Amino acid sequence: MQTILQGTLPALRFGEKPLPARAGVGLKPEHVAEILDSGADLGFFEVHAENYMGAGGMPHAQLREIRDRYALSVHGVGMSIGGERDIDPEHLGRFKAVVERYQPGLVSEHLAWSTHDDVYYNDLLPLPYTGETLRRVVVHVDAVQTALGRQILIENPSTYVTFAQSDWSEVDFMEQVAARSGCGLLFDVNNVFVSATNHGYSPRDYILAYPLQHVQEIHLAGHAGDQDDHGRRLLIDAHDRPVSDDVWDLYALVLSQTGPLPSLVEWDNDVPQWPVLLAQARRADAILGTNRPGEQFQ
Repeated sequence: MQTILQGTLPALRFGEKPLPARAGVGLKPEHVAEILDSGADLGFFEVHAENYMGAGGMPHAQLREIRDRYALSVHGVGMSIGGERDIDPEHLGRFKAVVERYQPGLVSEHLAWSTHDDVYYNDLLPLPYTGETLRRVVVHVDAVQTALGRQILIENPSTYVTFAQSDWSEVDFMEQVAARSGCGLLFDVNNVFVSATNHGYSPRDYILAYPLQHVQEIHLAGHAGDQDDHGRRLLIDAHDRPVSDDVWDLYALVLSQTGPLPSLVEWDNDVPQWPVLLAQARRADAILGTNRPGEQFQ
């Protein structure tokens, strides 16, 4: 068993705030003052764990104030769940410290790899869907869940290439990950639309075949259009613009199958002014139908 380094961040006490079945947004430092001053009516905020692995400073001061008032989700982008090497114990220790300090309603990571030897990449790279990959992913998810002492959610990827050696569909692979590891799933609707467009399959068929019974959180984001080397349409999961109408329509389809779920609007690049991002959350709330009671997730 790996030795997990204990984090050095002090534990804090927050009131219990499970994620409501409402819209949330990714927390950006430039928005914090306006959020707190206005008392924004929002379901929750989500942060990337890697941005809060330092011991203190302004990021923690801001997040502490947000966490005092709002529910929180912690999302990891650097665990390399699909990597060939064991989970890095130092990174996992820092991740655990953030989770213990802020006691989020949900914790999530990507189905991807982002490390090779001791090199970390900025990209979330896709995996071949094979039996060996499944075994490795389940072992890694189990290591993270054991270290944290709680369930995590795994997010479906956006992809630009596929692997000839894959012998599982992505839908079946995700179902097996959840079934064998006991994790939950985070369903990124924009990732589905991006991948379906890039590879020429139906996003609606993908959604209807997906193991939605394991989904506990939804992500929404904007994508950029491009062309591949052959002049064919290519979508990039850019997180730099509003959610497209196509993705809003697919989001409504997902909710028709699942009922209301905590739903995050991601906007990580070319971040707009706060009212623009808040308007995206309002649109998600309208689709969710916040007058309906929704289940909350601890």
